[in-house]
Amino acid sequence: MTELLLVLILLALVGVGVVLWLRSRANRRPVAAERPAKPVDPLADHQGITDIRTVRAGDMIDYGDQLYFVRGSLRLTEGGFSWSEHFLDDARGDRVWVSVEEDPDLEVYFWRETDLVDAPGGKTMEVGGVTYTRDEDGTARYTSEGTTTVAERGSVEYVDYAGPGGKALSFERFDGGKWEAGLGEEIPLPALRVYPAGSDRT
Repeated sequence: MTELLLVLILLALVGVGVVLWLRSRANRRPVAAERPAKPVDPLADHQGITDIRTVRAGDMIDYGDQLYFVRGSLRLTEGGFSWSEHFLDDARGDRVWVSVEEDPDLEVYFWRETDLVDAPGGKTMEVGGVTYTRDEDGTARYTSEGTTTVAERGSVEYVDYAGPGGKALSFERFDGGKWEAGLGEEIPLPALRVYPAGSDRT
């Protein structure tokens, strides 16, 4: 009787051992690795738009065989007029500004800073062999979005000169600081394309 009891206990222990061994093997089975999400083309849903008035930080602008990232924007107002200036940067470090204004027709200019002149002058100015004629001046209020290198809001004095063939010269002085000069070139709208960062604009 005692021998039978010992045999039964031994069988029970062996059974428990087998169950534990099977469980441990199941726990050691490799877990199937989750497949990483496939890369998605952010521009697949649209071919870009040409309405430059919708531009904001995070968008991309394709112009002159270069793709620019919109780093930030200035929204300016003076009296009943409003316009925008956008800070652009490409992968090679080419930094430019694009201004967008309806007065009354839509005018778009690409601007690059220049050190050929440091302050506005008289009715005409010659810079880089081009003669510019004073066009308009004033003081506007601005608000800043994204990266613009100026305060979140404030005032800016400006003096604009017009040149031949869509060329322009502009001076801006933010919040009483020093004058900043830029040489501009008017851009034909069909020559550029905007790729919005979000899916809420088409």
